[in-house]
Amino acid sequence: QVQLVESGGGLVQPGGSLRLSCAASGSIFSINAMGWYRQARGNQRELVAAINSGGTTNYADSVKGRFTVSRDNAKNTVYLQMNSLKPEDTAVYYCNAADVVTGGLRYLEVWGQGTLVTVSS
Repeated sequence: QVQLVESGGGLVQPGGSLRLSCAASGSIFSINAMGWYRQARGNQRELVAAINSGGTTNYADSVKGRFTVSRDNAKNTVYLQMNSLKPEDTAVYYCNAADVVTGGLRYLEVWGQGTLVTVSS
């Protein structure tokens, strides 16, 4: 079984920074893409940023230039560095791993439990 464990959320003032981490555990051979989604109250879940195993990244327009996604393939960990945070970035942030190959099964998608980021003065 594959699990994603997130950390790093919390309360930050506008203009501040936070770094989210997400570590995948289990008998993992490979993970194609890892990334972050977010869901604000009353809104649908949306892609924030993703990175594939080759390092190619994809960002939502609303976070380009402020957020940076990175990963450590050896540790099966993905990070999201968030700078110049705005109140509209307030949401629950979910880690996602796509096309996860393990010793026994192949998972199309795995989700973390979510971590709350609140941007407020």
